[in-house]
Amino acid sequence: MNSGRGRTLGTRSQDASGVREAARILLSTPIVTATRSPESLALIRRHTTALRAAFGAQLGYHLIIEPGFARLVKTPPEATAPPRTLTRRSGVALDAQTYTLVALACAALLAPGVGEQILISQLVALIRADAVEQGITLSDELSERRRLVAALAVLADWGVLAETDGTIAQWGDAKGGEALLTVCRPLLPHLLVRAIGPSAVPDDVLAPESGAPRRRLRRRLTEDPAVLREHLTPEELDVLSRERSELARLLNDNFGLTLEVRAEGALAYDPADSLSDIDFPGSGTVKQAALLLIGELVDRDNGQPCPDDEFAWDTVEKVLTVLIERHQRVWKAEYAGAPHRLRADIVVLLAALGLAESRPTGMRLLAPAYRYRPRVTTSTQLTLSTE
Repeated sequence: MNSGRGRTLGTRSQDASGVREAARILLSTPIVTATRSPESLALIRRHTTALRAAFGAQLGYHLIIEPGFARLVKTPPEATAPPRTLTRRSGVALDAQTYTLVALACAALLAPGVGEQILISQLVALIRADAVEQGITLSDELSERRRLVAALAVLADWGVLAETDGTIAQWGDAKGGEALLTVCRPLLPHLLVRAIGPSAVPDDVLAPESGAPRRRLRRRLTEDPAVLREHLTPEELDVLSRERSELARLLNDNFGLTLEVRAEGALAYDPADSLSDIDFPGSGTVKQAALLLIGELVDRDNGQPCPDDEFAWDTVEKVLTVLIERHQRVWKAEYAGAPHRLRADIVVLLAALGLAESRPTGMRLLAPAYRYRPRVTTSTQLTLSTE
């Protein structure tokens, strides 16, 4: 009798662990395909019922599972949430023209007559034809070709496209190159969180879900790097104050997150450090420069956050000019003598991390940024860490 009970408890524990692992996969990768991640998809399918219940009850998300893919349909972020932008594989944010190409590529792949495979030249021809029909100008310049490569790479990363013969990058490098792409057509209609028709209004499409304050707060803590008290409603603040223990338990049991509450706000961090989509601190010029910039600005504030303090753009660029001169041997040449360009890339990064806000006249460091203290070790390369 006891041994049977032990097996039952063990099975329940394994099931709970499997559900949590599958939930974490979906949080970090909302689209999981059989082509790219067969083992992850198998785990998700094994726990379909529990996952749908957990995501629905805890976060208000909808889980779609088909034979070839799983799609976690999240809700639009709150207005004060850090911006989430698509990026090239290099980490550089996509511009508006590339977003347009992503949309045109999806429309082309849904066109009648497009099957499970298509040559990249045929796909590009469809994209160009649709662009002309919509009054969108696409040039033959190298910059436009690179945008096309970036747009198709996004769809490949999502699992909509698979490179069967040749690669998207090779096509981008050589005119006249070719590649055969396999298309996951059933996934395409589920890419958008909300349907967008001819009469759709941007504010309606992007409006966050209202819902109960408990679920809104759990959603924000799960998705955002940190949540400041100034960005929470009175109802959400009440939940954070009165139900902290229960909130911590639910976040840990369902998603393996640890709740930390401070005077400035709260965050739910991942002890395994596997859920973040941006490594910071990290390697590369922009991440290194961003960390050093934070250190310089924090020192000017005597290490203490000031809610209304803002660093003028002139001040930011002066600091970056000094940093570029100091580390020019190991930083990308494209930033030499161009602090404005480095500033722009740093602002995008820090905003996405919830560490800074961009304003017309300057940049405001948010409270979590004051936790970073860089320590520089100079050798043949620049190594940064925090204390």
